Amino acid sequence: MQAFHAIVKGEVQGVGFRMSAIIRAEQLGLTGWVRNTPDGDVEVWAEGNTQALEHFYAWLQVGPSAARVDEVIKTDEQPRGIYKRFSVAF
Repeated sequence: MQAFHAIVKGEVQGVGFRMSAIIRAEQLGLTGWVRNTPDGDVEVWAEGNTQALEHFYAWLQVGPSAARVDEVIKTDEQPRGIYKRFSVAF
């Protein structure tokens, strides 16, 4: 089990990014959360196996079709192991 925290920058709010991220994370068997930030970014915490996290990180760099991702700032973290699923955080 591994984890990462990411900030996704670009045109990522109001384009279905959070819901698409939940669907993709669930397909990959990840847990964690996604949320909009006040400054227009999307913040993500994801936990799971290495291969699933790599696939999710690659997806974050593109996002849903209506999004424009300019940059993803990723930090590897220690998993918390407290999440049961992947959901929107507020």
